[in-house]
Amino acid sequence: MSYEASEQYTKALKRGQKYMRAAVAAGKSPYPLVLDRILDEQSAVSTVSLGLVNVPAERIVGTKSLGRTSALTGDFMPMLAQDSEFGTKWIHLCDAHLRDGIRDPIKAYEYLGRFYVEEGNKRVSVLRSYDAPTVPAMVTRLVPQLSDAPEIRCYYAFLDYYKVSGLYEPELSRPEDYRRLLALLGVAQDHVWTQEERRSFLSGYTRLREVLAKTGSELPPGELMLLWLQVYSFADLKNLSLAELKERVRSLCSDAQAGEDSIELKTKPEAGDKNLVAKLISIAKPERLKVAMIYAYDPAQSEWTLAHDHGREYLEQAMNGQVSVQVYTARNHDYDAAMEGAAEDGARLIIATTPPMIDACRRFAAGHKNIRVLNCGLSQPYTGVRMYYGRMYECKFITGAIAGAMSNTDLLGYIASYPIAGTPASINAFALGARMTRPSARVLLRWTSVEQEICTGFLHQGVEVISGLEANDPSLTRWTPEKGTYRLNSDGSVLPLAVPCWNWGRLYEQIVRSILAGAWELPAADRPINYWWGLDTGAVDLTLTARLPQGVRRLALLLKDALAQGRLDPFAGRILDQHGRLRADEGLELSMDERMQMDWLCDNVEGEIPGFDKLRPESRELVRHLGVFRSQIEPVKEEKQL
Repeated sequence: MSYEASEQYTKALKRGQKYMRAAVAAGKSPYPLVLDRILDEQSAVSTVSLGLVNVPAERIVGTKSLGRTSALTGDFMPMLAQDSEFGTKWIHLCDAHLRDGIRDPIKAYEYLGRFYVEEGNKRVSVLRSYDAPTVPAMVTRLVPQLSDAPEIRCYYAFLDYYKVSGLYEPELSRPEDYRRLLALLGVAQDHVWTQEERRSFLSGYTRLREVLAKTGSELPPGELMLLWLQVYSFADLKNLSLAELKERVRSLCSDAQAGEDSIELKTKPEAGDKNLVAKLISIAKPERLKVAMIYAYDPAQSEWTLAHDHGREYLEQAMNGQVSVQVYTARNHDYDAAMEGAAEDGARLIIATTPPMIDACRRFAAGHKNIRVLNCGLSQPYTGVRMYYGRMYECKFITGAIAGAMSNTDLLGYIASYPIAGTPASINAFALGARMTRPSARVLLRWTSVEQEICTGFLHQGVEVISGLEANDPSLTRWTPEKGTYRLNSDGSVLPLAVPCWNWGRLYEQIVRSILAGAWELPAADRPINYWWGLDTGAVDLTLTARLPQGVRRLALLLKDALAQGRLDPFAGRILDQHGRLRADEGLELSMDERMQMDWLCDNVEGEIPGFDKLRPESRELVRHLGVFRSQIEPVKEEKQL
């Protein structure tokens, strides 16, 4: 027996003793699992011989039968003394491994993605003592009967994935994640992987796992792979330097740890930190700020972009001498290049003006910790990027009250744009406002992202008053059926009543002032922050037309003032959804998070929140990023090279 093999046994024995102490302390068995104890063989509907497979070592969790499991720990480290029969054989096998390598495959059963050794326990032990990533095995798969149990459903999804990939990696926790993985990789669901594709994937995945292990994060490697592919390309796993890869993995782990439930909603501008330390940190409190506005389109081609450009003009005028603003229009939607160009030009605040820029923002933020990044949108749990949006539901509540007062019938029309975060709150607020002035009001809901011609249908159904889309900017207000709340008269004319509008300039000004006051930490905080501002900040506003009756005008102004002062809550009181479920009541108020993530409609709304498959193709990009049900949306398959 060689000295090296004996030393290896000593090291493995210490690992086994450590494992045993930890298992006993946790109230768990320190021994390998026994398949015969777990499985009634009659429950396996089929037995499949897989032949020779390189089994992931960490997936080997037990033995087929009881045998000599007392000689091994649950991670297959030895538990017996070195001079025992088991110890002597282990060391001889280790000697052979050091000379020629272990060539004979073990025999194992696979059940639910875990492996149980029938022959070759010591071979597994020796290889795992050297942290071998895989163990060659002749594998027999036991396939359980299909059922609705989550574990079984996920396993059957894995079987479909294995059929085309031939891989056990990565391990994923939800059935839909395997389809999602293939889509994110740009691989057709029925494409059978080549040997080169398998090697390429395992190479990138192994590198990702190794970096993850160094971060100390408890995020499962499979989940990290999905997060990575949503933001970065698979090729980046091989092309990025180790330092770049670590930084991006840390950023993704922070986002995953945060999650939607940990979003910090800021409903008002932040005040600056007045303590001495903050005043001395120049990076946290710049005297002059260089701002980059990232546009998806030229303002002359897009009303949305034009509104943000008006916001830029307002910001420059309001903060004259304290900021300089430069516009970067992304050519061919290459947002990454636009942001990198802004960084090279010295920008210290990036304002991305459309929600689909979020992935580019995340990539940029991970590599530029000293630059603040804002993205227009809501309900996004990313620590390196702050989101901004307006509480339009406050304005919609007022227009609902106006609509109820101005209609001669109970049926009101509501035109919504996209089923994204914040939109259900606006629909419900309108319905509740309408009920305040017309208790029997019913709201007929339609979506521009689903159908094009809506007003004609409303007319045929006897709708008189319609809530159209809000104006993108006060300066862009147009009294047309596409904007604001209006009444359709019997002679075919339109009576404009009120128009809710965005006011991006006011929002930008207050965010920049908070930065100059030292209220934005750098590097980014370890929590996701979303700005969701309302009437009290001027980020949203409501214009009342001159043709609105005086009494209704007075009511609207009273409601606006009460909302801005915080004396009125649109969602106060008893609220039932369309299924009769109690959503709010006295003493059961809706939190701001619940309003942001609202995915239900009030009981006086007739219509539904459309699923992704019902949307017009041109509407899907935005919904994919901000949709109410975006977790259910499969990613777009783009042809890529593994």
